[in-house]
Amino acid sequence: MRTVHTRRWLTALFTAIAAVLLVFPATAAAEPGDLGWAADQVEPAVVRLDTVVDYQHVMGTGTGFVIDGAGQVLTNYHVVQGADVITAVVGGRSFGADIVGFDRGRDIAVLQLRGGGGAPTVALGDSTGIVVGEPVIAIGNARGSNSPLTRESGTVTALGRTISAEDELTGAKTQMTGLFEIAAPVRAGDSGGPVVNAAGQVIGVTTAATVNFQTDPGGEGFAIPINDAMAIANQIRSRIPSDTVHIGPPTLLGVGVSSAEQHEAFPGVLVREVLRGGPAEQAGLANGDVILTIDETPIESAADLTRVLDRHYPGDVIGLTWVDRAGQHRTGKAVLTPGS
Repeated sequence: MRTVHTRRWLTALFTAIAAVLLVFPATAAAEPGDLGWAADQVEPAVVRLDTVVDYQHVMGTGTGFVIDGAGQVLTNYHVVQGADVITAVVGGRSFGADIVGFDRGRDIAVLQLRGGGGAPTVALGDSTGIVVGEPVIAIGNARGSNSPLTRESGTVTALGRTISAEDELTGAKTQMTGLFEIAAPVRAGDSGGPVVNAAGQVIGVTTAATVNFQTDPGGEGFAIPINDAMAIANQIRSRIPSDTVHIGPPTLLGVGVSSAEQHEAFPGVLVREVLRGGPAEQAGLANGDVILTIDETPIESAADLTRVLDRHYPGDVIGLTWVDRAGQHRTGKAVLTPGS
């Protein structure tokens, strides 16, 4: 095992550190195919995504691709996380988009294009057949939605990778396993885009890149195998929730938090900012408080908070315990609302 340090998810909001498990199967014997032709087969169904996060006044870009004729789109969850507005452009047409559901830990989300029925779809490959040395091309939106899509060609360099990603805004950490590595210079904005084989089939979803991509096109990227991504997407499309899959947009508590390690007496998460008029403020929480539990479940990290909230839906009433800025233990209830 060796360690590869990654600087960021392919969005400005995330950084990543990759712990890498190497698996070396037989290398591909075939010569690289016509990757330009392969990209031509997929590009009509590639979706440019632009997002707006009102709460933090952040705009972002990412990529997705249409997986069925009803206009459903597969992308990374981190591309649309926190977005109040999602705009999708496919085939030169612009659509509003809504989150059908997501798996935060596996970084997968399904979107629905409003009025997107009849949009072109990609051809899906079988990721169990991926081999080291196989030529691939990653298509993405790194240049922004007013510029041509990027086409970054390279090869598969390893299978069975594991990465651990950290959200700079909350400190929440997520580990992803079973990724494959590609030597193709994917960049910010390419997240959620398709990785295409020489037959013009999508075999993966671009999700992260190493620091080398910021300065050196010979770096390493990571992709979710399409079989794994589609298993999650199909569960979302069937509207079947679970401990890891949330149907619909995230629920809103209305707090910006970070780990409260500086509060040695109170393990929990520090409330950095309370959304005015949101559920947390109505329950009595204020900036500087430390959340201890939700429904008697200890909340010791930002990841704990998001995991608990992902199991809830708008209208659910949750019980909170926290320590206020004066050091007093307090309790209250919050009614969760739809949110970003």
